[in-house]
Amino acid sequence: MSRIALITGATSGIGRATAKAFADLEYRLILCGRRQERLAELEEQLGAQTAVTTLSFDVRDWAEVSDAISSLPDEWKAIDILVNNAGNAFGMSPIQDGDIADWDLMIDGNVQGLLYVSKAVTPGMVERQRGHIVNLSSIAGKQTYANGAVYCASKAAVEAISTGMRLDLTQHGIKVTNIAPGAVETEFSVVRFKGDTERAAKVYEGFSPLTADDIADTIVYAVTAPANVTIADMTILASAQAAATTIHRK
Repeated sequence: MSRIALITGATSGIGRATAKAFADLEYRLILCGRRQERLAELEEQLGAQTAVTTLSFDVRDWAEVSDAISSLPDEWKAIDILVNNAGNAFGMSPIQDGDIADWDLMIDGNVQGLLYVSKAVTPGMVERQRGHIVNLSSIAGKQTYANGAVYCASKAAVEAISTGMRLDLTQHGIKVTNIAPGAVETEFSVVRFKGDTERAAKVYEGFSPLTADDIADTIVYAVTAPANVTIADMTILASAQAAATTIHRK
């Protein structure tokens, strides 16, 4: 029986690329997101390769998370891999000018959402004494930069949670991997700049950024490592990127 993988934020970017990479491995897929029409499209596309089911919920709402995952048929409940990919970045301003609504969205999505989904999935892994959790952090969780204090704090929290999960769960045969991407060209900047595509495009000018497929490849590397190997933490930068905000542009 092939492995079952649950991916949050599966409708775009890294989540979507990971879903496609896992389908190539013939993993059975539980694809999660808020955009039902995109989930349906992805289910139809990848369903030709493997078994796919979808769940539409907001990771920030514990009741939605709990109800959705509890609703899975018995044949889908033995989740082997959890990819906590859902998250967001909103705004880029100094702390004194920060928008409270933006802060709430980032903390609730990036931190609470990851915790809620993990809370719904990990008890089953503990009971089965096996599993693998992949948390998507960021270079921003390792290096704080100006005008990004709250986003960086939310991703630093993911780093801490990943370490804490590993301390708690290794004894139960569960691997925990933290993935920290650098500059990846996805919807990220468009969301951060609230639909300003011109401003978003400038983020990636003058160099070749990472792609969602690049990060999906690293996730596959982690989850297909031998049983005696845990890829605990990976930072992936674009070749022109030396640090969070140090990028050598042409």
